[in-house]
Amino acid sequence: MNNIGKNIAIWLIIGLVLMTVFNQFSKRHEPQSQMAYSEFVDEVRQGRIASVEIEGHPLRGQMLRGKRSDGSAFSTLAPYDPGMVGDLLKNNVRFSAKPEEEQSLLMQVFISWFPMLLLIGVWIFFMRQMQGGGKGGAFSFGKSRARMLDESSNPVLFADVAGCDEAKEEVQEIVEFLRDPSKFQRLGGRIPRGVLLVGSPGTGKTLLAKAIAGEAKVPFFSISGSDFVEMFVGVGAARVRDMFEQAKKNAPCIIFIDEIDAVGRQRGAGLGGGNDEREQTLNQLLVEMDGFEANSGIIVVAATNRPDVLDPALQRPGRFDRQVVVPLPDIRGREQILSVHMRKVPIAADVRADLIARGTPGFSGADLANLVNEAALFAARQNKRLVDMNDFESAKDKVMMGAERRSVVMSEEERKNTAYHES
Repeated sequence: MNNIGKNIAIWLIIGLVLMTVFNQFSKRHEPQSQMAYSEFVDEVRQGRIASVEIEGHPLRGQMLRGKRSDGSAFSTLAPYDPGMVGDLLKNNVRFSAKPEEEQSLLMQVFISWFPMLLLIGVWIFFMRQMQGGGKGGAFSFGKSRARMLDESSNPVLFADVAGCDEAKEEVQEIVEFLRDPSKFQRLGGRIPRGVLLVGSPGTGKTLLAKAIAGEAKVPFFSISGSDFVEMFVGVGAARVRDMFEQAKKNAPCIIFIDEIDAVGRQRGAGLGGGNDEREQTLNQLLVEMDGFEANSGIIVVAATNRPDVLDPALQRPGRFDRQVVVPLPDIRGREQILSVHMRKVPIAADVRADLIARGTPGFSGADLANLVNEAALFAARQNKRLVDMNDFESAKDKVMMGAERRSVVMSEEERKNTAYHES
């Protein structure tokens, strides 16, 4: 919770404390016994009442507090009775009058408005929770959600990306442009304004985008396509404008939009073809990428695994000029990826990355990273100091076929049939 949220909570607590203190000081301690007014009149006439304190207005009802002759306290509420004072004087009852206490105007206003202020505070709190608690409070819906990574917080380089040599060659020009733009501008060349990374889940599209920024040593803005659109109209377009404004201040830089299909779907495909909030956001993104104002030094890199649903205007030259396909790695690529992930794990001498790569066809980079991690976990369960080939085989079986069912009961006939089937 930021400063505004803390201030709201503090003021609510202060208000509750003030009301509690006010109620404690304003109300009187309850007497030990209460009686009806008719009983009070009877006891006055019988001489059992020693003293009475009268508080309030006769027309609005008066509170009577006092003591009996035996010292016990009592209280009663008296209606309008013109003869009450005469009865007290007649029976030698000592009495005193106290004016009716009235609340100050400020306290009356505070008490009357406190429920409304409390509701407003709760509404602001929940709105801030839905909006992720932006720095601008409940009115910061239009602020960009993009997270900026600079050179110190983005250590990923091309050496950390393996298994997609062709894709790295495609984006190498972007790195050279960000390092030395005059090399291309001198010959009238124009670097692509946008690069669309297309590939199956887990192939390393996000990692490749981070490596581009890490090699070029420029700021890297990262945001998801689902972070633009909210429940309020105009929020998505405002966030797109704010994101590009931040990028202009830090140019040259890279804007990475992950899962761009969440906001870049083809327009008019919804129910009735209406112009909904998502289309407004997409329109603003199209204008920012290739509009009247030039965004020199800003390169937009986006990733998706569904390029078929993207709007054609988003993929035309001038916006996403290039589509770089990041495929599943082949056997050589899998071996390179395994070698990268094995750097962080103590490996035994019998482990061969080429054999593991041959036995994992169709695995993506994320699957191979999970395989190495599972092998390390298998070795840790057995208190080994190094991860050997048996651990990798067990991890591969678990990733491909699930956990081993040691408790399953099989007859000898079932075992025999299973052995024939598997052989």
